[in-house]
Amino acid sequence: MKINNPKSLNTETLAYMGDAVYEQFVREMLLVEGGVKVNLLHRKATHYVKASAQAKAIKTLFDSLYESEQALVKRARNHKFNSKAKNADAITYKWATAFEALVGYLYLAEENDRLQWVIDNAFEIIERREA
Repeated sequence: MKINNPKSLNTETLAYMGDAVYEQFVREMLLVEGGVKVNLLHRKATHYVKASAQAKAIKTLFDSLYESEQALVKRARNHKFNSKAKNADAITYKWATAFEALVGYLYLAEENDRLQWVIDNAFEIIERREA
């Protein structure tokens, strides 16, 4: 199924999609690394999907993004949310949501090479931070 104009979607919707897409990338990466025990996989996945990790990744990547991507990240970060973060402060949550919105947009726009670049770099940044 193809979304005709992902740019027309609001950033909350893009983040909703990006959350699922990013989670799938994380799970696949962990399985490729040889993970088989679900409890261990879940603990490892948490290092990548928690708000603080996503916020660190997008802040670090921000200057390397295209102008249009930076504009999307800013728009998503500045979006007023009706929900509150469970395990992060409001600023970290906004940055994490901006990361997810970018992932969602790139996925829906079928910009697969760029999506892979963002994910690969995010993983590197998070691994450096968690080490």
